[in-house]
Amino acid sequence: MSVAKRIDDEDHEIRQELGERLREARRYLGLKQEEVAQYLKIQRSALSEIEAGNRRVEALELNRLAKLYRQPVAYFIGEDDAAADLPVDVAHLARQAADLSRQDRDELGRFAEYLRARAVAGQE
Repeated sequence: MSVAKRIDDEDHEIRQELGERLREARRYLGLKQEEVAQYLKIQRSALSEIEAGNRRVEALELNRLAKLYRQPVAYFIGEDDAAADLPVDVAHLARQAADLSRQDRDELGRFAEYLRARAVAGQE
């Protein structure tokens, strides 16, 4: 396999991962492709191609998407390893919790433990 072909394959795989993260973030927020495309001032089909990994994302587009989706750019490009390993909803909760006081984070932790115990009890 030629070097150029290998690089093209790697680029396509990276674009697919980026597109998947963008699609998950959009869906998590309950946004439609049409709404996001209007925000970016691009065609809906262009957004669809981005989410499928078939179109490159310009830096300005990615920056605007990150702001809209309330995620750091590093999450989408896979450089935020901690957040990339988390489901998009959990990463969102973690970022929201980071801005809380220590006391409020402790209370949030207790509430999460309560929810987990309730789920286990419901399975019995």
